[in-house]
This record gives sequence, C-alpha cells and structure tokens, in this order.
Amino acid sequence: MNPTLGRSGRSARFFARRGTAIAAAAALAAGLSACGPDIGSDSGPGAGGATLEVPADTAPKGEITIWDRSGDLFKVFDAAIKKFTEKYPGITVHHEAVDIDSKLQNTLITGTDVPDGVFLDDAKVGGYVDHLYNLKDVLAPYTKDIAKQKVDVNTVNGGIYGVPFDLDPGLLFYNAKALSAAGIDPNGIKTYDDLLAAAKKYQQYKPGAKPIHLEQDAFNSQLQLEMYASQFGTSLAGADGQLRLDSAPYQQILTWLDTVRKDGLGTRAEYLKPSDVGALDSGDEVFYPWAMWFDYAPQQQLTATKGDWRAMALPSWSDGGARSGAMGGSSFVIPKDAKNPQLSWLLYQFLTFDQAGYTAVYGPNEVYPGGTNTSIPAYQPAADPAKPLFQPIDAMGGQDLWQTAVEAGQEIPGGAPIPVWWDGAVDYLGTDLQKMLDGSMTPQQVIDQAGKDIQTNLIDRK
Repeated sequence: MNPTLGRSGRSARFFARRGTAIAAAAALAAGLSACGPDIGSDSGPGAGGATLEVPADTAPKGEITIWDRSGDLFKVFDAAIKKFTEKYPGITVHHEAVDIDSKLQNTLITGTDVPDGVFLDDAKVGGYVDHLYNLKDVLAPYTKDIAKQKVDVNTVNGGIYGVPFDLDPGLLFYNAKALSAAGIDPNGIKTYDDLLAAAKKYQQYKPGAKPIHLEQDAFNSQLQLEMYASQFGTSLAGADGQLRLDSAPYQQILTWLDTVRKDGLGTRAEYLKPSDVGALDSGDEVFYPWAMWFDYAPQQQLTATKGDWRAMALPSWSDGGARSGAMGGSSFVIPKDAKNPQLSWLLYQFLTFDQAGYTAVYGPNEVYPGGTNTSIPAYQPAADPAKPLFQPIDAMGGQDLWQTAVEAGQEIPGGAPIPVWWDGAVDYLGTDLQKMLDGSMTPQQVIDQAGKDIQTNLIDRK
C-alpha cells in the first residue's frame, strides 16, 4: 500500500490526505483481480521471461518517458532528474505528471504509448508482473543492501519486478509534554502491554482522555493492522497469495485493539480528520502508532500541541520482538513494452543507489528546505543513521527523526508480495474490524467471517 513521499498529487494538503492517498494507491487492486494478472501465475511473460539486462553502452543516448504523480514529489524528482542528465548528457528525460491509477492499466494492456518507467505503489506491483520487466539481474549488485521487506514485496515467483525506492517504518508518535505532566516516561514503553499501562496511567491523570488512536476508516484500519502484522513478519497473504488471517499474530493484534476499545482507552477517529486533530491538540489523544509520515501532523496541522510531539520505535508484541513494521511504500517499475528500458533503469539506478541521486531526492531541496522527511530510503547504504539526509524537525521539538526512523526501519522483518485482492479485502476485513471497534464483533468473529468472505469472494473467484 502505498503512501510514502509524494503519492497522489503532493498538493499543499497532501500529507493531511495521506490516508486517502494510500487508498488511491491500492485502488486498482480489486480491478486487477478481475481482469489483470494473478500474482500466483506461473505462466506468461511476466512470470518467467523479459528479464532486463545490464546496459553495456558506456555513453548511452536516447529518450525516455517517465511517469510520476503530480505535486510536490514530482518537483523533487524533476530536480533530481536534472542531476541525472548532468551525469548522462546523452539521455533526454520526458518527465510527465500522470494520474497513474486511472491510466496505467489500459496503457499496459493496449501497449499504446507505454512509458519507459513508472513510480508505482508496492500494493500494485504483484498485479502487474505480466506487463513488467524482471529486474532481478540489474538489481543483483544491490539486493543484499536493500531492506528485505522491500525486496520481498517486489518478488513474485523468484523475479523482482520493482526497484525498491522508499521505506515507511511504523513508529509510536507521542505527546512528550503531556506524558511528562502525567509522570509517564515513554522509554518505559517496550511492549504493547506497556502501552496499555501507560494509557491507563494517563487516563488517571486526565480523566475522560482516550489516549490511544483507534482508526475509524476501514481502509486505513486494515493498513494499520498490516503494520502490526509486519512486526511478526507476516501479512494478510503469503508469498503464494494464500490467506493467513487465521493465525496467532492476527488473534493477538485484534485482541489488543479490542482491549483498547473495551477499556475505554482509544480515541475513535479517522486519520487527521477534524475530530482526530481536535483530540490530538486537546491532549486527549497522546499515543499514535502509525507510519513515519504521521510527522506531517505536527508540521502542518497541529497548533496547540505543535512542538510537543516526538516519535520512538513501536512497542513489540513480545519481549525482544521487532519494534517496527512496514506501512506503505513505493517502487519504480519498467514496462516490458518500454522503448528504452535500459535507459530508464539507469535513471532509477541513479535515484536509488547513487549518492548524488538519493541525496537530491531526500536531502534539502527547493520543495523541502529541510529535506523530504516522510520516508527513508530502502537502500540501506543511503539510510545511514550517522549521515542524515534530512534535518531535525523543529515542529517535533528538534527531534532527529532520521535516526529514529532508520533504526526502526532496520527492525522491519521480511514480507511478501501484496496480493491483487488486498484492496477488495477492505470490504470484509476492514469493515469487520470497524464492527469489532463498535463492539458488535469479537476478534475471532472478525477472523472467521472476514477470512471466509475474502476466500470465497476474492481468492476463489480469481
């Protein structure tokens, strides 16, 4: 699912719509499950052929068309592309702002005006493999240095179909000023049981407060659920595309969320909608387990508590467990019908693995003077905790979020390709999760009912 730097249009209010951007990021999945390729397919060119080869030309020349979404990140990439053409003056890049969600599918199916490269949400890579180059060979020199979770979500039947770009580690955002007033040391929060205890203590300090965020949007609640599951190294589907909802990790996560509800410890609100912002600014909601792109809130939306917020690693589900999970992400893909696929590989190689390229994207730039701070690079040499690409965030009390996020990113376990039916599952799992938070379903009922519906209506009907 995707959201990381710059999805869907990067307008001035983009980050406020991050949840909506994520929904748009996966919106095509249900359609693909009906008329597109199957991530479990073992036939067709995407499953075993069309492997891109390393360019041999030492002075490459030609033109490429690259699709990105409009908005702020488009401008960041545009500036970085200028750095690329300084290195490769023989390559002309036509950088186009495109509504990828509405245009890409038909373009790939018809083979008409196919771009040479596309910025694509990780949620969609698995559904498009029949139309994409297998990048396993060109990525071989870098694979061992890429975050495992990102390699895994781009891997289908042994092929790698996306150049892993960004990493979106989950973090626990907290109101440091409010917790200090309540006598709560956030460093004592090591597990989710500790978080419950801290929330109860805060509620004693501020009666009526509901300290922990409980997401009210079905899509975003399912996305957050996957962040929690990622901490276990699991997800809604395995590498074979089969459902694994009926498992101990999901039982534990859902039971914890239900406990937050039953104990009156959760603020039920949609991500950064007015009721959510109001509870954050009033000090009633002081814990927010979310992807690092929540840092938009203290920077752009919060007023009364601006400067009070900090971020730390997520709690673990057991002593010694992983303290982060992935929540969103994007990669670069190269269509098989591209006219100059090797030239587009050179561009993506530059943006992702060349210091000049990833510094141009993440470092201080005209769009983000302090650097782009809503994700971190998936390429681990670029994500060096000692060499920050973006600056400390004043709206978070000057916290060095770079180091916090990089260290959290290193804890994310491996993953699996996101199935083409993931978005369609929101109608079942996301909806039933909301019913549980309403108090009308139990965790086991969610697992049983949503699992049955997903299997019958999405997986078996492919």
